[in-house]
Amino acid sequence: MFERPERGTAVILASLDFGKPNYVESLDELRLLASSAGLEVAGVVEGKRPKPDAGLFVGTGKADEIASAARMADAQLVIFNHELSPVQERNLERRMQCRVLDRTALILDIFAQRARSNEGKLQVELAQLRHYATRLVRGWTHLERQKGGIGMRGGPGETQLELDRRLIAQRIKTIEGKLDKHARSRAVQRRSRQRGGVLSVSLVGYTNAGKSTLFNTLTRAGAYAADQLFATLDTTSRKLWVPEAGREVVISDTVGFITHLPHTLVAAFHATLEETAHADLLLHVVDSASPNREIQMEEVEKVLKEIGAEAVPQFRVMNKTDLTDAAPQVARNEYGKIAAVWLSARTGAGIELLRGALGEFARSAKSTSEALDAHAIQDISDTELHGTA
Repeated sequence: MFERPERGTAVILASLDFGKPNYVESLDELRLLASSAGLEVAGVVEGKRPKPDAGLFVGTGKADEIASAARMADAQLVIFNHELSPVQERNLERRMQCRVLDRTALILDIFAQRARSNEGKLQVELAQLRHYATRLVRGWTHLERQKGGIGMRGGPGETQLELDRRLIAQRIKTIEGKLDKHARSRAVQRRSRQRGGVLSVSLVGYTNAGKSTLFNTLTRAGAYAADQLFATLDTTSRKLWVPEAGREVVISDTVGFITHLPHTLVAAFHATLEETAHADLLLHVVDSASPNREIQMEEVEKVLKEIGAEAVPQFRVMNKTDLTDAAPQVARNEYGKIAAVWLSARTGAGIELLRGALGEFARSAKSTSEALDAHAIQDISDTELHGTA
């Protein structure tokens, strides 16, 4: 029985083209993900198939080709640019005699490296447990041995696999309880902001679009920002005074999105992402210099819909104009409302345009709120008059 080796830094990437669009972009993104995880890409093996193989995902010949490339590069790790089933992972590891991960596991590993806050670490651990709970049956021979006795080692005849599953289920329940406390605390803070009339603005966008750089430029927060995927995981919030509106707004920098963002991550980070759904305004930060910006914007919109934030007002921030020929500007829709702002968060060009746009939105929101309050007061007065009559 194959015993899994320790993780190494050299890695072979495997990717199959099933005739779907954006294949090249997806493979380029996998290279960036591997680099972000601190891995050295020793080689890439590509292939074409009409559909995945049920047992190995790739055919036997392609699996042997990948195994040969791994041996030649002395790589102990192969990462597939796809989501593999537990059976496919197990079969591939046995055939290739090396560790195999899929795209989801790689993203989870990056999240585990980057999480800093207690809540962020809990969210990542929950996502990992949910992902690996279905992947316990692998190359570990000890999982098939029975453990007798009582107490912590399990009941009579309980296999190590059953014990591991039970322990994972218990840990998941514990983490969910802790995250629920964090969610309730955020709900209290959110209600407090709403009572104080403070607008909530969330930065959303594809990973590495420049959200954290923009956040720092606007708020001088000094949050960590780097030219890498998922540089920021933990949500950071700062107050920003908007003189044009005479009021404060709270701006939050959130985790970036990516193509095929694992559902386990979306589920685990749901409580944090829920803040986005409760925001008064979304600033959809876009890397305007990226040739894949249209695809990236679509992916962000998909995730926003998944977390129930598709109806939140937003305008796009077309970032990185310093890398294009575009000049800082404001674009409006047919109703005269702001639709997009072109700027460079790195150089600061166009930042005042964004501040002005925030001020315009804040004034509009304040006027709407005052009108609603006046309408509510009038309704109460009408009710009282009707009751007196």
